[in-house]
Amino acid sequence: MKRIHIVPMSTQLIAICHDLATLTGNQRWLFPSARRDGRPMSDGTVRAALRYMGYQNEDMTAHGFRGMASTVLNEARRPDETRMWSGEAIEMQLAHAEKNKVRGAYNHAEYLLERRKMTQWYADWLDGLN
Repeated sequence: MKRIHIVPMSTQLIAICHDLATLTGNQRWLFPSARRDGRPMSDGTVRAALRYMGYQNEDMTAHGFRGMASTVLNEARRPDETRMWSGEAIEMQLAHAEKNKVRGAYNHAEYLLERRKMTQWYADWLDGLN
């Protein structure tokens, strides 16, 4: 991407990041490459970890986590069956650009308040899967 992307983080993710920082030290990346100094871990590392855990490419990919989040967030409903999250907030959280060029040229909203709530809701939802 050639633009700044703000990513609201859940309380669970903040705790994980603090734990990771104690393991990786004061580096630029929380997930540094084990082979290349100063570089982040590659998506190939995530793919290899999924294969090591027994997942095949048809079962799950690194990018599949984004698809899973999009699906869950788009299907989430309140008791009255209204959507919990706007499509705009979900797409912004996934760093997707506005497809409508005119709207994209004028609308620079980040939807941060909704995205903060959404991110916390999703982390809580994931925790509830245990």
